[in-house]
Amino acid sequence: MRIATWNVNSIRARVDRVVDWLVRDDIDVLAMQEIKCRPDQFPVEAFENAGYELEIHGANQWNGVAFASRLPMEDPQQGFGSIPGFGKAGDDGALPIEARALAVTVEGLRLWSLYVPNGRALGDPHYEYKLDWLARLADVTRDWLAANPETPLALMGDWNIAPFDTDVWDIRLFDGSTHVSQPERDAFTEFETIGLADVVRERVPVGYTYWDYKQLRFPRNEGMRIDFILGSQAFADIVTSASIERNERKGTAPSDHVPVVVDVEMPTSLDDDRPMIF
Repeated sequence: MRIATWNVNSIRARVDRVVDWLVRDDIDVLAMQEIKCRPDQFPVEAFENAGYELEIHGANQWNGVAFASRLPMEDPQQGFGSIPGFGKAGDDGALPIEARALAVTVEGLRLWSLYVPNGRALGDPHYEYKLDWLARLADVTRDWLAANPETPLALMGDWNIAPFDTDVWDIRLFDGSTHVSQPERDAFTEFETIGLADVVRERVPVGYTYWDYKQLRFPRNEGMRIDFILGSQAFADIVTSASIERNERKGTAPSDHVPVVVDVEMPTSLDDDRPMIF
């Protein structure tokens, strides 16, 4: 099974690129972030015509996560139990819950598409929201792993954190900025502490996943590594290969992120339909 994550930066603007890549690279399951649309605005037909079904969690022109899969998706879950809100409180005093987390089960794998809050700036309320969001996700994940140790779990998406200095093109330019602060990095490391591992880095130790549109960042390879697939031990044990699809940053109207892909050794219901090779 081939599984990928991609911050598409508006699915309506990039639907043709995304669907073309899905088919061309033989992707079975794609976790998307920043779809930037409501479910009724999502370009469903293009995916369905290519053989993919969808689970969508979007609220407006911001944020939003989704899955496209050629395999049946079960037990969809929007958000997680203690997910914090952000913004202006409603009449009931509750903060709005943003569309940043979506889970599905595919062939026994529990997969999450996550769009971690950006943080904006150190000291900004959004930065505190980011740290709280990550801490609560870690708590939920810890409990889930304790209850389901044998089920392969993957947390995939745009984490908006560069865990190591080498994950940005020049760490000196990031002094006093988000994405590289110690509290953010500690929050990321907590997921490793509770039993998850970056299943891509050991196979692809070097490479960025994001390049800003401004100042010729991509031609100069001035990028960041902020998109990750963190897997439980049960998930890591079945990963056979991984890649960062840098070429998807090229061409007409690309996203500023590129897909991150893993192959897992997992028989699926599609196998019976694929041609035998002798």
